[in-house]
Amino acid sequence: MSDEEGHPVISGLAALIGVGVVVGLLVSVGALGATRVLGLGGEDDGGTASSQQSMYLPRPSETESESGPQITLAPGEPTPVESTSAAPEFAISLSSSVTEVGPMEEIYLTGVYPGGEGAVLQVQRFENGKWQDFPVDVPVSGGTFSTYVQTASSGVNTFRVRDTSGPETSNEVKVTVR
Repeated sequence: MSDEEGHPVISGLAALIGVGVVVGLLVSVGALGATRVLGLGGEDDGGTASSQQSMYLPRPSETESESGPQITLAPGEPTPVESTSAAPEFAISLSSSVTEVGPMEEIYLTGVYPGGEGAVLQVQRFENGKWQDFPVDVPVSGGTFSTYVQTASSGVNTFRVRDTSGPETSNEVKVTVR
């Protein structure tokens, strides 16, 4: 090699660095322009309260209570009867998501157990004239519970849940397995 040819490796590296700097500048300028167009730029608003949105809350004031009837009935309409607050028949309320399924399809059981926070419920199925424990336990959280069961036992299947720490049981739900 002659002295006029120089060092080709150094020349190649210099050219590569030069191209990288130019491409980097172009990408940076493009990204900066895109953020300004899209409104993503961090314009300084000076940090004053007038430059930010605020919420207006009116001053509280007393309201007048109604003294008249709460319901206006049309002429000839019967007067509504006050409901009596009789105790529910079952301490636990149970419902099923379906009334008919195929073999081994999921049957979602949900319910409400007021005052049963933290209780564990046992799912039961009525078989051969008595309640049999189904291999599913359900925890009660927030007064509600939810689980699913699967069965291949065809015909009408009757389910309920029982509190494992007391005598409380739920109403029965019937699901037909085709």
